[in-house]
Amino acid sequence: MKIFVVSDTHSSIEEFIVKMNTMEKPDLIIHLGDYVEDGIKVENETNIKTIIVKGNGDYFNQEYKEEEILEIKDRRIFITHGHKYRVGYGVENLLYRGEELEAEIILFGHTHVPIAIEKSGIIIMNPGSPSIPRGFDRKKTFGVLEVGEKIKMRIIEVE
Repeated sequence: MKIFVVSDTHSSIEEFIVKMNTMEKPDLIIHLGDYVEDGIKVENETNIKTIIVKGNGDYFNQEYKEEEILEIKDRRIFITHGHKYRVGYGVENLLYRGEELEAEIILFGHTHVPIAIEKSGIIIMNPGSPSIPRGFDRKKTFGVLEVGEKIKMRIIEVE
């Protein structure tokens, strides 16, 4: 199953949609917050099911949860925006929570900095931001996660 993972769109989804339309269609999109309205727009414009969690920029939105556990292809995936786990200082708190939840994959946002690592046997991905990049490279990005017999992940630059 191919999943596009996006976060921190902050009311700017156009470049993400344009890049997405140049690629093979995913089976699912996960939007990790900031802003949930963008996740709704992505789903409406692409007709691809989009799972959404809210971020710190979605504080007043009561419709969406701050974190969820997904079961996809017998894989346990923990999704959250990340702000509650102080991810700006590292992924340790997030990793501890993922271990408690017996997650094989953790997806988070908030920092606007892409990472794709494996730590303590858990796959951890932050797709960065397709609209307001941060970090050393400052490139607009989103993630692709392929869940099957093996788990593959990669970061895609939005041009």
